[in-house]
Amino acid sequence: MKPLIVLLLVFCIALLIVRAISGKYDIAFSGRIAMSCMLVFSAIGHFAFTKGMSLMMPQFIPFKLQIVYLTGVLEIIFAAGLLLPDFQVLTAWVLVVFLILVLPANIYASIKNVNYQKATFDGNGLAYLWFRIPLQFLFISWIYLSAMI
Repeated sequence: MKPLIVLLLVFCIALLIVRAISGKYDIAFSGRIAMSCMLVFSAIGHFAFTKGMSLMMPQFIPFKLQIVYLTGVLEIIFAAGLLLPDFQVLTAWVLVVFLILVLPANIYASIKNVNYQKATFDGNGLAYLWFRIPLQFLFISWIYLSAMI
């Protein structure tokens, strides 16, 4: 829920700032700014809640902590790439693939009731998927509309 709030709030602020500076609304650019900020916000979670995020992966996956750190770094790289015109389309495609690849971790975490912030197994459970899966598709659509068209 917090990433969605960051995305929408930054989008509105970016729209107003871009309008004040350029004299026109640039929805796509404002969308990329918002997604970049959301990615940095999410990346911070990878470093602040590393242990809990490692619980989101099945037992058979090795190097969980390293994967959590790596995905946090990747999110920061994606955030920058969306704002660089020469890399925005490539970044968007890679980010879409990334979001599809991490969705199973969110599903697994919901099945196991992972609370990544507390690193416990008392999370929201399967009910969370009714929000999380559509949210993932919203993020993918947002990227497509703001960076690939």
